[in-house]
Amino acid sequence: MRLKIFTLISATLALLVAPSIGVPSNTLVEVQKFDGKIKEGSYIVKLKDNVSKSSHLGWLGKQLGSDKITHSNWEKGLLHGFAGKFSEKTLSVLRSSPDVEYIAEDGIVTAFSVVTQTNAPWGIARLSQDARLANQNSNALNFTYRYESVAGAGADIYVVDTGVYTAHTEFGGRARWGATFGGYPSADGNGHGTHIAATAAGARFGVAKQASIIAVKVLSDAGSGTISDIISGLNFVASSAAASGRPTLVLLALGGGVSLALDNAVNALINSGIYVIVAAGGSATDVGNTSPARVPAAFTVGASSIADAVASFSNYGPGLDIFAPGVGIISAWITSPTATIAISGSSSSAAHVTGLLAYLISRNPGATQAQIGALLNSLALKNVLTGVPTGTKNYLARNDIPG
Repeated sequence: MRLKIFTLISATLALLVAPSIGVPSNTLVEVQKFDGKIKEGSYIVKLKDNVSKSSHLGWLGKQLGSDKITHSNWEKGLLHGFAGKFSEKTLSVLRSSPDVEYIAEDGIVTAFSVVTQTNAPWGIARLSQDARLANQNSNALNFTYRYESVAGAGADIYVVDTGVYTAHTEFGGRARWGATFGGYPSADGNGHGTHIAATAAGARFGVAKQASIIAVKVLSDAGSGTISDIISGLNFVASSAAASGRPTLVLLALGGGVSLALDNAVNALINSGIYVIVAAGGSATDVGNTSPARVPAAFTVGASSIADAVASFSNYGPGLDIFAPGVGIISAWITSPTATIAISGSSSSAAHVTGLLAYLISRNPGATQAQIGALLNSLALKNVLTGVPTGTKNYLARNDIPG
């Protein structure tokens, strides 16, 4: 008797879990967004492995009645499914089908091409050179910078600083105001935020020339602010990034004494999948004494000169991840839409690495933060800098198109 009962129950369970073509699901399949241009109304449908495509398409035809669909014929392809241009009705039917594993927007991609810029400042040029620059005039604007044309497209860089002069020609409409915290005017009256934003993603002076810039003002026009306002700014970034779903980087070219609260906020941001790049600081001391530069999971960046020497002011230590150009860096300024100025500091170094990370993200869609970080380290020039303190990595930032 027990055996009979067990058999009956087993048979009943088998009926319950058996796949059934054409039975709508109560849960709608989410449509995966493509981070870039799309072919409007076109989608890729991935069927579950145990589903017969011909049976599914037959069921779909019955559901649509007179509505006909045109779809690809991937009989022996790498993907078990099909693609096509679907009406809203068709898409709704597909989303309700238990046969469907996922649906994705049909994106448009283009061939990468190497761009050679011959009117570049020395900082970005150094990122694409293996050897020390032959021209040692940091004021010159005739250096060569080589990069892939994708150049950070699809990535959002949040500059949490003094604001950004979004109307500057360097940004070409790619910069926008995000939020202001601390009761300050919603404009960059200092210049620091504008300068580093253009170094990260400016059209001429920047690394990631296709990335978007979002200004988050947390510092006064005198260049100072409170930790609480900075944390408010980081909270804004977290919510905005979650809403956009785009690759997100935060440039934090600020710091002070040790703050557990700020460190915790930065760690939380990183754990949510956001890249945080931090200036090492300019006190010629160990980064372990400075927040948020001391956060291990952040990308902490020190400053180097055109002579491939560690800047005399740069912080250092085991917590520093990489060096990048930070002495005599020419970039955008706030006095006019075309104004420029040269400044020095690890802020500029962090901006170079922020742009480089955005660039690498766009070159490697789908890569994890750990993978991008490993790529940054593997590409870096090793042991080329002079004046590196003992216990500090001798890594100089470089892209993947060296000249």
